[in-house]
Amino acid sequence: MTGETWKLLQERWRHHGRVMLGIALVATLAAWACERGLEGTEHVAYDEALVRFTGGREKSQQVVVVAIDQSTLDEISQDAQLQLNFGNWPYTRTLWARVAQELKAAGARAVLFDAVMDERTADASADLGFAQVLRETGLPFYVGMVSSASAKPLARADFQASVPLMAPESAPAASPPGDESFPEAFEDAPAPATPVLTREALARALAFPASQTRGALPALPRGHHPVPPTPALVGAVSGFGLVDTEADGDGSMRRTSFAYTDGINTYVTLPVRMVADLLGAKEVTLSGRTLRLGERTWSVDADGSAALDYGGSLSERFEMVTLFAVLNDWIHRSRGEAAELPAALFRDKVVVIGGTAVGLNDIKATPFSATQPGLVKQATVVDTLLAGTFITRAPLAVDLGLTFLVALVSAVLLMTARWTPLEVAWPVALVLGLHVLTGLLLKSAHTHVRMAMPALAGVGASVAALAFNHLVANRETQFIRQAFHRFMEPKLVEQMIRSRQLPRLDGENKEITAFFSDIRGFSTFSERFKEDPRQLVRILNTYLTAVSGALLREGGCLDKYIGDAVVCLFGAPMAQQDHAVRACRGALAAKAAVDALRVDFREKGFPDVYTRIGVNSAVNFVGNFGSDQLFSYTAIGDGMNLAARLEGANKAYGSVIMIGPRTYELAKEHIEVRELDRVRVAGKTEAVTVYELLALKGQWDASTRHTVARYHEALGLYREARFAEAAAILEAEAARSPEDGPTAKLLERCREYLASPPEKFDGVANLEK
Repeated sequence: MTGETWKLLQERWRHHGRVMLGIALVATLAAWACERGLEGTEHVAYDEALVRFTGGREKSQQVVVVAIDQSTLDEISQDAQLQLNFGNWPYTRTLWARVAQELKAAGARAVLFDAVMDERTADASADLGFAQVLRETGLPFYVGMVSSASAKPLARADFQASVPLMAPESAPAASPPGDESFPEAFEDAPAPATPVLTREALARALAFPASQTRGALPALPRGHHPVPPTPALVGAVSGFGLVDTEADGDGSMRRTSFAYTDGINTYVTLPVRMVADLLGAKEVTLSGRTLRLGERTWSVDADGSAALDYGGSLSERFEMVTLFAVLNDWIHRSRGEAAELPAALFRDKVVVIGGTAVGLNDIKATPFSATQPGLVKQATVVDTLLAGTFITRAPLAVDLGLTFLVALVSAVLLMTARWTPLEVAWPVALVLGLHVLTGLLLKSAHTHVRMAMPALAGVGASVAALAFNHLVANRETQFIRQAFHRFMEPKLVEQMIRSRQLPRLDGENKEITAFFSDIRGFSTFSERFKEDPRQLVRILNTYLTAVSGALLREGGCLDKYIGDAVVCLFGAPMAQQDHAVRACRGALAAKAAVDALRVDFREKGFPDVYTRIGVNSAVNFVGNFGSDQLFSYTAIGDGMNLAARLEGANKAYGSVIMIGPRTYELAKEHIEVRELDRVRVAGKTEAVTVYELLALKGQWDASTRHTVARYHEALGLYREARFAEAAAILEAEAARSPEDGPTAKLLERCREYLASPPEKFDGVANLEK
């Protein structure tokens, strides 16, 4: 960075530093106020970052999923014996007894059943048989429960009392693993007894001690209480936990809470209930941003919840086995045959059982897929509690700090650089940068830093910075315009501002049309105001304003004023394809403005401002000429010289507006002219034809058209040196139109040549300096 650039940046910081801070602060407060409305956007941004940066991890070493998939439903429904024994979905509890036996035999650490068993089956012996199997195997088996507004409130649980253990007087014995018969045949067993639980005992079985040191635990929906499970399972099942759907407003499962209250008791979620036993924890404690189970702690959010670190879809993160495969292995074992599943598949693993078939209506949305089985949440929570980390939100102070920083950087960067490509690219780069930052923090620190709020603040600050830049630019432009207007033509100043470049002392060859005008007898004109020069200045300013206004309206670029003379360029500095036509229109408009001014001046007693005009088109060298201290934009070349000569030559021809041959060639389809003569410029041997500009196409009257026709007839005779014939025509026309200057001047020359014939006549007049 050069020293001048660094000084410029420092100057902008010094002058606009407070504005930058103000923009950043306002953008931050506005984004914070819109935080709730940004929830949907934040969810989308979070999901994208989670999938991109945390997906693809290796399979869990702690959890195996037993899936009730479509193939299981099909296999059981198509096997007559299995359907007889277990029925259709939902299957009898006897099936789960067989599965429990198989998982116990396979060395499973515990089983989490992601479903509820809150309805008694038609065959009460099946419930009791299942309960008996769980008691005999000793397999930790945890079952879900849901809350409902129709459920009755439970009594307040006495956590000092032990969980009730039901022991029916007569329950069917479990079939030994080697019995080849299906144990649904309990014909010889006595009628089972129906266990009865008190409200206090049921509350002790379902509730679990939980506390939150700051604030209150999350509440179940108003009026909701847990739905009790089948009484036969109480005391046989190791524990019950909530499996209510925990979804965000858009229906996607991103977070979980660990404990709830219905105002009477506290209840934990099913994964927490199971892991508490596995870790020997007697209660769940939420303290600040910490979850504690026994000796283990996890970081959570202050409200007692946390986001789930899925790490991928269900099939990517967990080893999956179909329920039918487990049941089939039990059948093989009962027959003394070898199992088909790997021996170590379930050993020391937590087994999560749940539905994956679409027909089971347990399909939920997660950041990784809109159609994930709901059990993915239970499996993820269990895996995280056993060997992982939850994703927590960054404190609000961190989010606000990042939001302010992003807004400040946006404002400082754009207000300092003022570079258009950066202004376009920055909002995109800002969003991408926040996406990467969010993803990296999710991956490395398991921290969710809000993205939508800083992005909104950054974009808002960028828009405000751009608006301020335009305001400053407009002020700077106005300053430049005012500063340079005294020395440069206004259109050149505008071009300089648009191109953001200062004029240079160079130029280019370019075809343009030049305009020269002058007041007839200005020296005599000015002598009348020798005693009152201010009045002369006022009159001259009025005249120059009228002529300049007519030219500027046609797009002319005022070159200079030389006393009463006006020099104007068409086609430079800005290219104009129709520069010759514009110059002709401007010349006619200037003549009309001067004619009106002459009438006004005559009424006021001011001198006449009769004006002659010369217009010529040619390739000239145009650019800035002068010194480093002072320069002007003008054109130089023979074309400019001819334009000046044409203005002066009007005197010799009695015309008002004389145009050169190139101007006529370029504009002839738009103008009406009179060919005046062929002239030879001093220092040149080639003669050129000059014309008098009379009107725009079709706008001259019949009298003028007749005069021009007679003039052209006489001019033809004049060029043939037939001066007497030409004079006769001109005399007749002069008598009809005595005010026509060119007719009178050509008649005068014809008479001169008649009186003194030239020695050598070529029909070309010499145009002296």
